[in-house]
Formats: sequence, C-alpha cells, structure tokens
Amino acid sequence: MEEVNQSVVSEFVILGLCHSWELQAFFLVIFSSLYLVTILGNIFTVLLIITDLHLHSPMYFLLANLSFIDICLSSVTTPKMITDFLKENKTISFGGCMCQVFFGHFFRGGEMVLLVSMAYDRYVAICKPLHYSSTMNRQMCIMLVMTSWVIGFVHSISQLAIIIKLPFCGPRELDSFFCDIPLVIKLACTDTYVLEMLINADSGILSTICFIQLLISYSCILFTVCLYSKDGASKALSTCTAHITVVVLFFGPCIFTSLWPLSITWVDKLLAVFYAVITPLLNPAIYTLRNKDIKNAIKRLQC
Repeated sequence: MEEVNQSVVSEFVILGLCHSWELQAFFLVIFSSLYLVTILGNIFTVLLIITDLHLHSPMYFLLANLSFIDICLSSVTTPKMITDFLKENKTISFGGCMCQVFFGHFFRGGEMVLLVSMAYDRYVAICKPLHYSSTMNRQMCIMLVMTSWVIGFVHSISQLAIIIKLPFCGPRELDSFFCDIPLVIKLACTDTYVLEMLINADSGILSTICFIQLLISYSCILFTVCLYSKDGASKALSTCTAHITVVVLFFGPCIFTSLWPLSITWVDKLLAVFYAVITPLLNPAIYTLRNKDIKNAIKRLQC
C-alpha cells in the first residue's frame, strides 16, 4: 500500500528569477546578449590560439581549454533560463534536472583544477625559467588538462550518486532558474541532513584544496621574485594580474557562500547568475584586454 500511494515526481517547477513579465522581457534581452557574447568571445579565443603560431605555448594551451570549459559551463543553464523567460509555466524533467546537476559540477570542478594548473605554469615560468621548456612540455600540458577533466568527473559523479536515488514524492518547486543540489535535496521525502553534510564536504574539500594550492603558487612566485629583484613584486603581479583576477572572481563567491551563515533567496540567485553567466563572459575579456600576446595576435589577424 505504501508503494501504491507514494507518487513519484517526474518534473520540477522552476520559479525563475522573477514573476514580472516586464522584468522577464528585460532579462530575456540582457541574458541573450550576454550568452551570445560569451560564446562568441570564448570561441574566438580558442580559434585565435589554435591558428596563431605565436600562441602555441603551454600557457595559451591551458587558456584555450579554460575558454572551452567556459563555453560548456555557460551552456549548461543559460539557454534553459533564456527560453523559460518566454514561458508562463517553467518546468524541467527529472532527467534534465539531474543533467544540470551533473554537468554543472563537472565543468565547475574541472575549471577549479585547471586554474591551479595555470598557476603552476606561471610558477614554473617565473621561478624556474631555465627548466620551463623541459617541465611544461607537451606531455605535461596534456596530463594537466586530463587531470582537470578526471577530477571534475569524479567530483560530479560523486555528487550525483548521492541525490539521484533520493525519493521525491511531494514538493517540486525550485526557487531558482536551474537545478542546484542544495535546492533539489531539500525536496526529497526523507531526512537529508547527513547527505547535505557529505555534499558540502565533497565540494568544500575540492574548493579548499584548489584555493590553498593557488595561494601557495602565487606566494612562491612573489617570494622568489622579491628575493632576486627589487621591483620583483610589481613585475610578478603585472605578469599574473589576469590570472589572479579570474581566480578571485571564481573563488570569491564560493568563499562568500561558504562563510555566509544565512540563506537569502535573492543573494543565492545573484551568485548563481554570476557563476552561470558573468564568470564565463569575464574570463576571455580579462585575458584579452590584459594580455599583450593576445592583443598582438589580434593585430596580426586584422592585418
């Protein structure tokens, strides 16, 4: 009787960013434009690095992979959000929701590890320039990229395995524009306290390890350059400014979410928009505007 009376949720209702049709029309234009610029900007960065022989170096190989991940990351949730602005009833199937959960954590986890790889590349280039060619060879670059994909996959599949078999038999409204684990797990018809702790520990460990490795890399860069050069700190920061900016923008909201004790709906939605839409847009812009090699490559392309 218990199995007969228990209904299974086949789809979730997405409440979206707002309920006003005027605001939804405004957001439709804004986010469609941002998504188009994000895709074109990252595709342009990838093609520029592939076609320009002067950019065939480890740093730009990693940058091209970062742009590719940003294309994938922005495509996980943004197209669905844009099309939902045109709908009165916003829903997503259970399978579609699980796909958003899996690929969202897959690409975010991979990007974290890739940012660490880029920091390691800068560390070797600045602190051990004589060993750069032998250390950052083709095999090492491929291994670093493959490691980011593997770790992202393991992180994502571990998160998905925790929630995919949970019983969803009652509430089905998600007060967001996409499926995220903290919101989905609250709709389960069971006590999820232990599972929430496991999920937070999984994400927290990966984020913390990556952030600590980034801090160690840049600390070593500054210490080493200051030791041998009077103007070392400013030069090192000038070289790594673009990368440091991307790291701060990526990990800043993550740290804020972990330290902020309260869950405020509009703050959570703002951070979600920042991760899904703004960060993939800023990465190519930052590297393009602050990188002399990219600027020179663009000039050569124009000529």
